[in-house]
Amino acid sequence: MRVPLSWLREYVDLPATQTGRDVQAKLISAGLEVETVEQLGADLKGPLVVGQVLTIEELTEFKKPIRFCTVDVGTANGTGEPQEIVCGARNFAVGDKVVVVLPGAVLPGNFAIAARKTYGRTSHGMICSGDELGMGDDGSGGIIVLPPEVEVAADAVELLQLVDEVLDIAVTPDRGYALSLRGVAREAAIAYGLPLRDPALLDVPAPNAFGYPVQVSDPFGCDRFTARTVTGLDPEARSPIWLQRRLQKAGMRPISLAVDITNYVMLELGQPLHAYDRTRVQGAIGVRRAEQGEKFTTLDGVKRTLDAEDLVITDDRGPIGLAGVMGGANSEIDDTEGTTTEVVIEAAHFDALSIARTARRHKLASEASKRFERGVDPQAASAAAQRTVDLLVILAGGTADAGVTEVIAPSAPHTIAIPANHPDKVAGVDYGRETVVRRLQEVGCDVYGNSAAWNGSLRGGGRETGGKDELIVTVPSWRPDLTDPNDLAEEVIRLEGYENLPSTLPKPPAGLGLTERQRLHRRVGRVLAGAGYVEAPNYPFIGEHVFDQLALAADDPKRRVVKLVNPLSDEEPALRTTLLPGLLGALRRNDGRGSHDLALFETGLVFHPREQLRVAGRLPVDRRPTDEEIASLTAALPAQPRHAAVVLAGAREQAGWWGKGRPADWADAIEAARSLAREAGTELLVRAGQYGPWHPGRCAELAVVVDGADQVVGYAGELHPGVLKTLGLPARTSAMELDLDVLEQASTGVPKGPKISTFPVATQDVALVVDRSVPHVDVEAALREGAGELLESIRLFDVYENSEQLGEGRKSLAYALRFRAADRTLTVDEASRARDAAVALATERTGAVLRGA
Repeated sequence: MRVPLSWLREYVDLPATQTGRDVQAKLISAGLEVETVEQLGADLKGPLVVGQVLTIEELTEFKKPIRFCTVDVGTANGTGEPQEIVCGARNFAVGDKVVVVLPGAVLPGNFAIAARKTYGRTSHGMICSGDELGMGDDGSGGIIVLPPEVEVAADAVELLQLVDEVLDIAVTPDRGYALSLRGVAREAAIAYGLPLRDPALLDVPAPNAFGYPVQVSDPFGCDRFTARTVTGLDPEARSPIWLQRRLQKAGMRPISLAVDITNYVMLELGQPLHAYDRTRVQGAIGVRRAEQGEKFTTLDGVKRTLDAEDLVITDDRGPIGLAGVMGGANSEIDDTEGTTTEVVIEAAHFDALSIARTARRHKLASEASKRFERGVDPQAASAAAQRTVDLLVILAGGTADAGVTEVIAPSAPHTIAIPANHPDKVAGVDYGRETVVRRLQEVGCDVYGNSAAWNGSLRGGGRETGGKDELIVTVPSWRPDLTDPNDLAEEVIRLEGYENLPSTLPKPPAGLGLTERQRLHRRVGRVLAGAGYVEAPNYPFIGEHVFDQLALAADDPKRRVVKLVNPLSDEEPALRTTLLPGLLGALRRNDGRGSHDLALFETGLVFHPREQLRVAGRLPVDRRPTDEEIASLTAALPAQPRHAAVVLAGAREQAGWWGKGRPADWADAIEAARSLAREAGTELLVRAGQYGPWHPGRCAELAVVVDGADQVVGYAGELHPGVLKTLGLPARTSAMELDLDVLEQASTGVPKGPKISTFPVATQDVALVVDRSVPHVDVEAALREGAGELLESIRLFDVYENSEQLGEGRKSLAYALRFRAADRTLTVDEASRARDAAVALATERTGAVLRGA
């Protein structure tokens, strides 16, 4: 919301010494997000005057049309002689009043004006357009043509209000009232302790039977509809300069008088309006839900297919407007031919949720929908209609029709019971009862309580129940966001100043800290970072097309996703079921920017829909939810296990004087999984696997033992070449992803440091020949089990394949076995027996034979 300071001063008598920066600080202290203060005309220097075009000579010898003009600027040039100016614009004629900048002036952007020779003539100044003066687009497509009644030589800076300050406010969804000058002025009046001149306080005639007929068939969607009629409009009337400039400063483009007035009143009071050409409306105006599949063309010329939940404005022909969003092309005011002389003004109040859904469904956000979905004051509709009528009568020479239509669904004001000391408890500050009451009254609340307690400063009799001092607060119509005691407490706290709240640190009870689960998650991040991986968090949103890119089977559980009702991007409407799309996207972007040696990791939640969908209940805010309420909420949420994933490409070890280095490969991905298992205090089972995006011959299935049964926790290895080509990834890219929650379930607790033996180690090497199809992990498992308790560690250090020496389809696996006893030095015979037992079991299970035996 852009708020010109000059406009704001009409409703609040701000001190003349207060600049836009000062007002910004006050409003920020009150809780409004004033992002910037734009200084309009700060670098503008005159003379800038009104001139009248006397003559125009067309210069035809150039490639583009050029005109040599003489302009009467009075005595502003010091001589009284006509000013000679070269101009390329063609939207003005002899006799028109224009804006002339004379030599010596400086325009926005530090553009100095001087007499200069151009196109064979000397131009003494310039005839200006709106863009050149920093005014923005005025819709003329050329220079500014002023009304004929403007005096020659008048100061154009003052006439066009070129010097001003504009506050740019980012209005949060709960403060819809701040999308109007009225709302911001109320906040400024409170901040400065000054009275507010409420522009909505107008004398409005009572409804009668002579107004334009209106039928509301959905009072829930439209609880208030005001219709007024103005006739005898001058179709040639144009918006005055002051009206155009206020719209431009507020960020809107002037269009036509009737439309400009409705936009002006919307900015002033916060009530969106719509004006229909009365001659193009057939029969009574109606409000109803659309029929499913009904067609309708909006003002932007787009033919739309309506949904049964859409609220529409109709006449006898059908829809003439998408309620609260945009009008229809079949009833728009004619601002091109200028034939509209009668208008019907609509000022209605629509259901916020319905308007928000319609705007998103049709991807049609408008100034009106932005206000309705945040909450519009229903009591302002009549005043807004009256204000529009008054401006049309004054500026367009119209006549207000005597008929006034108001269709109102009965409703009661919202009241909230709140203990007088509730804001004190929330903020930890002793505000006192009088301060609480005063602040709530300042925001427009009616407060009732025990009047004797504070010298009759409140209306009503009040009540005290069981010694509890309670206030009954009636919320103003323009604050639909105030729904419970905590909202009222927030109003008191923000107006008293967030900066005045004491800074106190919470005091946790002794003995509490990170849970074991939290410690594991931190250790996982540290161990991956220590291994050279860089954390790359990603948004948890994906498009379902990524499952095809990852070559997942049609029945893969990961294809079942939780979809968002209101996604940030239509291309990514679902929550992720795997971390790989985000990580691989990050790897692709970095590789495309020249970083080819990459090792990235991420830990985060993935989301799986539950078999039975449930609707989450609304938890209370005035007390701690019960265990049953929390369990009910959890049951309605999707399953959210935490995963860890890594991706690698390029060099894993750089080449240098120390060696050739080596590229990252599938073994690095598997080792990353092993390191996470070690941190969890469990043993990871690694075996050959085949799944989705991984290369079928270079994919490891990762499993752990949970409750005595193997459970797959993820996969690691090199990605399939087809997947790499589809995703545009580097060749031989590897990846790993596993389920940390299942890994935690298999954990035996906090990993314990090994006991250091004082006795020496005995090392035995064995080389076993097995079939090429036998996995190394099976051989290692047999050796580990056969060696018994004396085995300290086992390591595969060589894989050898030679059909001439080993035989066709055979390979040699060489292992280093370390034996150690905790209480003695092992003899050679003890180490050899342990080795032989290990080899014997490997032979029995895998068919391995000692190489060379």
